[in-house]
Amino acid sequence: MSGTDFLWRFPSAKMAWRNLGRNRIRTTLATLGVVIGVIAIASLGMTGAALQQQADTNLGSLTNEVSVSGGADSDVDGVTAAQLDDIESVVVDGMVVPQRSDATTLSTRSGDSQRVTVTGVTDAAALYETSAGQAPERLRTGALLTDDTASDLGLEIGDPVEYDDRLYRIVGLVESDSGFGPGGSELVLPIDAVAEGDAEYDSVTILAEDGASATAIADTLEAEFNDEDDEELSVSSFASAQEDVDNFLNTLNLALLGIGSISLVVASVAILNVMLMSTVERRGEIGVLRAVGIRRGEVLRMILAEAAFLGVLGGIVGGVLSIGVGLVVFDVLAGDRLLVFGWPSARYVVGGFGFAVGASVLSGLYPAWKAANDPPVEALRG
Repeated sequence: MSGTDFLWRFPSAKMAWRNLGRNRIRTTLATLGVVIGVIAIASLGMTGAALQQQADTNLGSLTNEVSVSGGADSDVDGVTAAQLDDIESVVVDGMVVPQRSDATTLSTRSGDSQRVTVTGVTDAAALYETSAGQAPERLRTGALLTDDTASDLGLEIGDPVEYDDRLYRIVGLVESDSGFGPGGSELVLPIDAVAEGDAEYDSVTILAEDGASATAIADTLEAEFNDEDDEELSVSSFASAQEDVDNFLNTLNLALLGIGSISLVVASVAILNVMLMSTVERRGEIGVLRAVGIRRGEVLRMILAEAAFLGVLGGIVGGVLSIGVGLVVFDVLAGDRLLVFGWPSARYVVGGFGFAVGASVLSGLYPAWKAANDPPVEALRG
């Protein structure tokens, strides 16, 4: 038995479907309102999901990191050797990587040049992922360069780069997304190649096991080095930044869903108006049905079925169109359009469909009640 045959076993549903076809323009406009409401809810919700995916992708690999630099009340701009020793004594379950920073302009024989950030480290493998070559755990002689910068300058692994009148051969190309320089342009050298500033180190990066450990380490360092009136070291955890971003995106998503819901509420009012007009126009017909023995419950179910059909039709069309919008949104924001079919995104389509059907049925309650309780004699008089 097909779904249609099963549905037609219920007379009220059959009559409801036929009634919707009587005034197709009115039915189409009411359905269109539902479609717009579903698209608004689902599309805005999926936009929030795509932004969340983008944030997770960009910050996810950094949530186990703690960054330490000179504080606002420090006498030096950076981290001293004594402070580094104290940090290493405090951090038990984590890797401490000191860094020095500078900037320079890389030039090639062909005349091309590009401004890059210079970072001196000891353990390059802890901080950088390479797209070619390798990032040595003990970087002593070679250099790493972001792959986009190497491509722009026509440099490859094995080519020399000059910094501070010394040549360093490129041993690895760093993925540009993992670079910290402006625009991802970064040259990574042995820490001794970069001159000291006011302090021995410009910053220290601590790699924890996970985000919770990173937050705990950051809190411990804050308590160890700083108080309310004196900030010797500036301590920041990307895990807390991720939490702040998540909270902001959750708030934004609720606001977007609220805006989308307004569209569906407006559509519900349109359905209420359509159903009221329909019942008024068919008052005499409903009176005849009541006079020949149709019970109030059948009339009630017929009107509610009409409203439900409007919600289902609008929900299906709106859901399909929303997926199309979601494919574009995820392609632009997250770089992977297929993520639209994941539950974090698809739930908004399901929610929009459910909201559409529920709102439509609620909009039909009053017209259904009014039609079912209209005395047959008065209805026949018109």
